[in-house]
Amino acid sequence: MPPFHFRVGFGYDVHQLQAGLPFWLGGITVPHTHGALGHSDADVLIHVICDALLGAANLRDIGFHFPDTDPQYKGIDSKKLLAGVLRLLRERGYEVGNVDSTICLERPKVNPHIPAMQQTLAEVMGLDADLISIKATTTEKLGFVGRQEGVAAYATVLVYKTA
Repeated sequence: MPPFHFRVGFGYDVHQLQAGLPFWLGGITVPHTHGALGHSDADVLIHVICDALLGAANLRDIGFHFPDTDPQYKGIDSKKLLAGVLRLLRERGYEVGNVDSTICLERPKVNPHIPAMQQTLAEVMGLDADLISIKATTTEKLGFVGRQEGVAAYATVLVYKTA
């Protein structure tokens, strides 16, 4: 085995948008008339990062570790789920190399909020904000994202074994 053992993980998630809910994205609330619907706070960006990290370490997915059938996770702050995922990875000797993510959303515009998301995620993950890439795009008014019925996100992560 080489001195460093690298692994890559991928995450994908979608959430329906509903009027009157807070819109959590990347660990912060983004001002909008609609928020994501889910069992937790429905932070789609954190959920895809969790899934990508768990996948990289072959630890299944977020629903396996934090099932939406468990009342203790009802309304939970997804930053707590991310902290739990990082604990699982670090217990197995993994550390995060970097995160690359994309949010698909017609409105609101996400770009002005990206630095705050990066800083918030960096604090939770114990990483430099420069290691967390967040991009945003629309779907050019196509599909459920284009009709503003939902939000989607993707993430790829690199992890490496330290022990």
